[in-house]
Amino acid sequence: MLRWARAWRVPRGTLGASSPRCSVVPIAFNSRSGQGIADPRPLPLSYTLLDGEATLPAVVFLHGLFGSKTNFNSIAKAMVKRTGRRVLMVDARNHGTSPHSPDASYEAMSQDLQGLLSQLGLVPCVLVGHSMGGKTAMLLALQRPDIVDRLVAIDISPVGTTPGSYLGNFIAAMKAVHVPEKVPHSQARKLADEQLTSLVKDPGIRQFLLTNLVEVNGHFSWRLNLDTLAQHLDKILTFPELRESYRGPTLFLLGGNSRYVQPSHHPEIRRLFPQAQIQTVPNAGHWVHSDKPQDFMDAVCSFLA
Repeated sequence: MLRWARAWRVPRGTLGASSPRCSVVPIAFNSRSGQGIADPRPLPLSYTLLDGEATLPAVVFLHGLFGSKTNFNSIAKAMVKRTGRRVLMVDARNHGTSPHSPDASYEAMSQDLQGLLSQLGLVPCVLVGHSMGGKTAMLLALQRPDIVDRLVAIDISPVGTTPGSYLGNFIAAMKAVHVPEKVPHSQARKLADEQLTSLVKDPGIRQFLLTNLVEVNGHFSWRLNLDTLAQHLDKILTFPELRESYRGPTLFLLGGNSRYVQPSHHPEIRRLFPQAQIQTVPNAGHWVHSDKPQDFMDAVCSFLA
């Protein structure tokens, strides 16, 4: 089995004309990171900030489960070019290059994000969250409407998500992967891909999961905190019960081929987000921004105009 990474290399590269500010948080954790008492303090999240017009609210992208801030690299560069706004991409706790914690609650993820936005002076901002990131964005908007100028939830609703069993299979598949030490990275990815195939049939999803395979001193590890994510998957698939509403402009952007948001969810959407628009992108699945990036950009930019 793969060991969890204690540190990892961050790929070098440019993000286009905008000058990115990056923060990669040095962390240390052990294989018991899914256990113990949660620390209530916000974690210092890893992020990339692309420069833009400081007088406009920044756009903040929040990835979904098993994702990372790099999922939005192309979209973020296009957003800066098209809107002139600053764009922030963030790794959630237990994901990407952000620290690990035994607490995987949305309350904790919202607290992390509040701390980062305050630190960077990016309030109020536009929150754009996919799936798990969409739930974090919704909760923050409901808790602190004063710091959220607008809200976009990508293919997710404030109602419990049903497709949990296959997500648990993904975690089990990743935890079962074994890659020998000191093999080339390309070979390691191939070996891991072959081992994931039995439980992860979709090659696109396997490639998505493999973005989390990292090499540290000849050892290959998953940078996700798989123990904690497995332990708290049921909680990640739910949403906190709240009476407060967010009355700012809100867009729910759904994939036409996705089943994550059902018509039965609409009353709760309207209750918590009375100004909500619900828009569907045809021929897009759950990863709307990846399946139909131009349609996604058009919808979000129109909403921001």
